[in-house]
Amino acid sequence: MMGLLYRAADALRRRSLAAGSGRVGEDLAHRYLRRHGCTVVARNYRTRSGSGEIDVVAWHGGVLVFVEVKTRSSADFGDPARAVDAEKRAHLELAARDYARRAGVDFTQTRFDVVSVLLSRRPRIEWQRGAFSPSTEPVGRPPIPL
Repeated sequence: MMGLLYRAADALRRRSLAAGSGRVGEDLAHRYLRRHGCTVVARNYRTRSGSGEIDVVAWHGGVLVFVEVKTRSSADFGDPARAVDAEKRAHLELAARDYARRAGVDFTQTRFDVVSVLLSRRPRIEWQRGAFSPSTEPVGRPPIPL
């Protein structure tokens, strides 16, 4: 019964929020992660400086997972996860280190995942665990592209 309600709500959101597909994708990813054993503890976490944002923060077993959600309405431009470039990873890592420090979690007990959401008649969701590793360099401001 609840599944039917969720699907109806998703269909309404897709129709009314064509330009806001990112929010729809985050909602779908949130539910997907919960169904697959994650305990979501934060959504859209931002650092106080505004220099980074994490779409979803969740516990998966004993690992704190920082999840970037990428949503596309079609696969015309390839897999949505390809949009997580070096600059985006640097922003994510900055925010993740801030979150882990504030939560008192050792950064070695964290992981970076990417959830790709392709909005179609039946949305396709793909979860890449350990999509990238944090840099070993000290994290400051991300490099400015020339």
